[in-house]
Amino acid sequence: MSAGKSAGARILHLHSTFAAGGKERRAVRLMNAFGPAISHSIVSGIPGETGAASELSAALKVDWPAGFPPLTGLPTPRRLQRLAQAMRGYDLVLTYNWGAMDAVLSHTLFADVFSLPPLVHHEDGFNADEQAGLKARRNWYRRIALGRARALVVPSKTLEQIALSVWAQPAGRVKYVPNGIDTAAFAKAPRADALPGIIKHPGELWVGTLAGMRPVKNLTALVRAFAPLPPQWQLVVVGEGPEKDAIRAEAERLGIEDRVHLPGFARDPARYIGLFDIFALSSRSEQFPISLVEAMAAGKAIAAPAVGDIPVMVAEENRALISKAGDEKALSGALSTLAADRDLRARLGRANRARARACYDEKPMIEAYRRLYASAMGRETLT
Repeated sequence: MSAGKSAGARILHLHSTFAAGGKERRAVRLMNAFGPAISHSIVSGIPGETGAASELSAALKVDWPAGFPPLTGLPTPRRLQRLAQAMRGYDLVLTYNWGAMDAVLSHTLFADVFSLPPLVHHEDGFNADEQAGLKARRNWYRRIALGRARALVVPSKTLEQIALSVWAQPAGRVKYVPNGIDTAAFAKAPRADALPGIIKHPGELWVGTLAGMRPVKNLTALVRAFAPLPPQWQLVVVGEGPEKDAIRAEAERLGIEDRVHLPGFARDPARYIGLFDIFALSSRSEQFPISLVEAMAAGKAIAAPAVGDIPVMVAEENRALISKAGDEKALSGALSTLAADRDLRARLGRANRARARACYDEKPMIEAYRRLYASAMGRETLT
């Protein structure tokens, strides 16, 4: 297809998982923004983890390729060849995180053999097994695998430096595109019953978070940090995952199970994140958490550890409440400080909302991705 003609473009998305996490929800927002002229094929590296699909527009043309080769396994020549063959026939391949790195390598090895479409890789952070430090073997693997990628997209300055130095990627390949959201949507006042199975009653105050219930999110630490707060405070953890039972058990051990609520996954955070009085994170590893930007756009004060870009994401006034990574006592102290001072919460919330609107609106992000993907395909535009 000649440059400038983008109608009918077919994009293959290879995700480490398509659960409703930050990178998946960003991918969904981009697909929705690009509109029905583009068709999408989505593969989840963990079969069945497709929760983000609930936010896809019904107007889109989306399919889930049956029988697509597994994204993980031993990188044998035969398996890598099968992955490469499965990429044929598309106009662009988009890969996401370490869980799709074998597909990136297969593309580098067999792009010419099978006349494969261009590939753009996205890195948003690390699994729990790299939260304490990057693995040397994976660093070398990434260096080799990314050799033919048209671009490596990262949403954080921390990841940008890792890509340039540790992964030895050329500056022209690394593209820094900060995550963005529809900041205006988060200004609306939420209904008290906006979350399923729970109602915010008069007099209650909520510490809230949005997180996949995985070990890297360290949510049992958040339960412990929250425990000393006065009884009118409730902890609301929105999300799903394998750590749910551990979170419940820790709340029971501390005798606060009546104040810890796990309503499950809930789509469209703009409908309910405004119910929180404090937004909190406890992650061992983050890069540029979208949920944090959503809370900022909703005008919330933040208590979180200093991981990834979090210390520079929040408004300057809020940075004193960003605690040392891994320090539960400091996180608990930040929560207690905010819980005791309504005026402070309001002041920090206003500052965070202003910063979110100025720096993290989704319009520049969408346009940056639109230009990047079009350029990778040798086209003038995606619309």
